[in-house]
Amino acid sequence: MADRRPTFFSFFVALCFIVFSNVALVTSKSTIEPCSNSDSCNALLGYTLYTDLKVAEVASLFQVDPIAVLTANAIDISYPDVENHILPSRLFLKIPIQCSCVDGIRKSVSTKYKTRPQDTLSSIADSIYAGLVSADQIREANSIDDPSVLDVGENLVVPLPCTCFNGTDNGLPAIYLSYVVKPVDTLAGIAASYSTTITDLMNVNAMGTTTIKGGDILAVPLSACASNFPNYASDYGLIVPNGSYAITASHCVQCSCGPGSRNLYCMPSSLAVSCSSMQCRSSNLKLGNVTLQQSSAGCNVTSCAYSGYANGSIITSLLSSLQPRCPGPQQFPPLVAPPTYVLDSAFAPAPSPQSDGSTTVPKTSTVPSTGSLPGFSPAGAPLGSMSDASTLVNSVSSLPAALMTCLLIKLTYPLL
Repeated sequence: MADRRPTFFSFFVALCFIVFSNVALVTSKSTIEPCSNSDSCNALLGYTLYTDLKVAEVASLFQVDPIAVLTANAIDISYPDVENHILPSRLFLKIPIQCSCVDGIRKSVSTKYKTRPQDTLSSIADSIYAGLVSADQIREANSIDDPSVLDVGENLVVPLPCTCFNGTDNGLPAIYLSYVVKPVDTLAGIAASYSTTITDLMNVNAMGTTTIKGGDILAVPLSACASNFPNYASDYGLIVPNGSYAITASHCVQCSCGPGSRNLYCMPSSLAVSCSSMQCRSSNLKLGNVTLQQSSAGCNVTSCAYSGYANGSIITSLLSSLQPRCPGPQQFPPLVAPPTYVLDSAFAPAPSPQSDGSTTVPKTSTVPSTGSLPGFSPAGAPLGSMSDASTLVNSVSSLPAALMTCLLIKLTYPLL
């Protein structure tokens, strides 16, 4: 027996080391949407500024149009030199991105980051990109062998989480926000802040429980107004979240999705300078104009609508319809001034008033390409899963199992 003790002891130590090291390596979770084609969609990232930054600097971090950052947050772009306006640290913003299909899952890989002195993969992931990506994801995306050595000025691909789910939620137009859960957040608070339900959030993220923890990344569906532009238009597939607006057609056209509306309304933007004609053919109406004529049969409505941007030209369409009653004036999303300080409720979700603020680890699930198994989203829900950012499948909830495994071995071999 004396000769066998070192063997059993070594096995015991090795097994416990493997189990506990797998538990320790867990990182934050994000919703994974499997895909099998090369199309893309508009998506949003929930981003918290790590320091004071100009609007242009924020846009540069994600390689997006500064104006798009402002309009996604319903910030008034008419302020002088608004692109150089300094936004305060800890401000929460929605960043518009293109969500692509890469290696069979939805993600955005168009963001590049140039390393600076003192940068580490962890500081880039946790601080600069506010937990939207993990250090392991950056390491894997750039095939970095030694993460402790980063060359200054190196361009790193930053893979960012995003989802499309066919641009719909429960059959209605939607755009999805990737939201990093804060320690004080509750699922009820997030649902209330984004005008959705706990059930919808659970279905979208394939959650088995309502509990969440700081660092989780949730896909949050935002109701939106969808365009119906032809596929040859450069802004084909444009979708604008409710209560927001977008600038398109080379900054010539402004399209908005007013509060409580599902109708995309477009008109000349305040930035329009050198733009092609915005007048509808065979009509005196220009883009955004609407005429109403009451009749015994109802209300005759004629409008000059925007139909996309192609080959440098703005496409307009003259639309006529008979409606039971004349529509009211178009509602526009309320615009806010460029923020100079952070309000507690500025753009960001808050905990539910009914919650005590406690958080635990959500259950995880794996989504197959076809079929339905226990633990997956209900039928008809978007196909997604809560998955570890570093591709590990263990969670902190496996800690009791690890303890039980080691205890069982100890009891089986009491002489160890």
